Amino acid sequence: MNKPLRRIAIFCGLLMLSLLLRDNWLQYVSADELRTHEKNRRVLIERYAQKRGDIIVGEKPITGSAPTTGSDFAYKRTYKNGEMWSPVTGFASQAFGATQIESLEDEILTGHDDRLFFRRTLDMITGKKQGGGNVVTTLNARAQKAAFEGLGKKKGAVAAIDPSTGAILALASTPSYDPSVFAGNSADDSKAWQRLEQDPDKPMLNRALRETYPPGSTFKVVTAAAALEHGLYDDPDEKTDSPLPWTLPNTNTELVNEGPIPCRNATLREALRVSCNTVFGKIGSDLGKDKMRETAEKFGFNEEQFVPVRSSASVFPKEMDRPQTALSSIGQFETAATPLQMAMVASAVANDGTLMEPYMIDNLQAPNLDVIEKHDPKKMSEPLSKANAQKLQDMMETVVEQGTGTNAQIPNVTVGGKTGTAQHGVDNSEKPYAWFISYAKNPDGGSPVAVAVVVEDSDADRGDISGGGLAAPIAKNVMKAVIDSKK
Repeated sequence: MNKPLRRIAIFCGLLMLSLLLRDNWLQYVSADELRTHEKNRRVLIERYAQKRGDIIVGEKPITGSAPTTGSDFAYKRTYKNGEMWSPVTGFASQAFGATQIESLEDEILTGHDDRLFFRRTLDMITGKKQGGGNVVTTLNARAQKAAFEGLGKKKGAVAAIDPSTGAILALASTPSYDPSVFAGNSADDSKAWQRLEQDPDKPMLNRALRETYPPGSTFKVVTAAAALEHGLYDDPDEKTDSPLPWTLPNTNTELVNEGPIPCRNATLREALRVSCNTVFGKIGSDLGKDKMRETAEKFGFNEEQFVPVRSSASVFPKEMDRPQTALSSIGQFETAATPLQMAMVASAVANDGTLMEPYMIDNLQAPNLDVIEKHDPKKMSEPLSKANAQKLQDMMETVVEQGTGTNAQIPNVTVGGKTGTAQHGVDNSEKPYAWFISYAKNPDGGSPVAVAVVVEDSDADRGDISGGGLAAPIAKNVMKAVIDSKK
């Protein structure tokens, strides 16, 4: 063979080798990625080729599937009371993908999870039509309804937790949206999506998990816990070192209270009852930023939560001077929290100082209802000792019995709580947020529910009482719904 032919033969051989390598790479290395790629339409066709499994609340599905016409997708997702449940379910849309539980548990809901391989194989042999598995949530239908209806047309959110397990019992956000209106891929679905995307009130924002707010005076519960845990004060009825007026350290600025309330050297109990800025601001300053941050982080601040839907990290600032530490300790400056986070604070106090990891999926079911995975409650941290938690419970119960939280009282039930009104905007020009965090106790001392409520666009005045007037009644109804459902 002459030299030119030999070169051509070698070049052709290299081309063949390259093609073989590329073919093997596509078939064996990239196969799964290409098979499941979001732009692979066959993936979507397969996803909607059969009825999707359901998301379950209290043994009843809050989702469904409906046959479609004029499309290569056989079924589309439907929702029952979609606006009420969308902060829990998220959406599954043929045109716009999926979010939250619908996305995170898509493999179970479509029946493609590897743990369902035997069931799929058996269905192929028997000729039975394949179906998806179910996701069973921890949600309480009565509590969710009370939260959603309580918020009504107001902009805000509610999160409720079982303190003993961390199970999420309610997760409401308003204004909301119905995922059914864009579950398909028609022109009407696209128009509905665009309207929601362009809505200035952001109905698709999950305010319970993804929005952080200044927590205002509800954060004083964390500051009280820090004072007890770090030994600044031991007895809730011991007078504090709290002059009035009190000037922020290294400044000429006085920290003011909301009105002529009895805050001079007030006890922790009295300071929480009437919500003294001066007492808790000075506590934060006396403890210092490191001790305050340590306690806040034990409650879950500065860390994202996964329930399994991601919840934004609540913030307690890391870099502060003494005046900023004082302001942060009364829920101002850069302190910010999700409603879920503040429910976790109330939950830890109610559970004698132990914070359980929040979660909202109890178990996953195969199509035949066999449980293939069940959640085991897990301890997250211990923000305060049992003794100090019980002292703080006693203080929070005084708030509801004879303080700013009387609107949360439930007959024959012990309720602990804390109101809050968080100012925001340039020079506090915007309407304040009304907050209330609370828990309810049974006669045996067990606490079945802890709640956080925030109302954004309220007509709240600037007094701390507004949290008691607007948010506390919603929390009361959610707690009562949980208690009544267990009778």
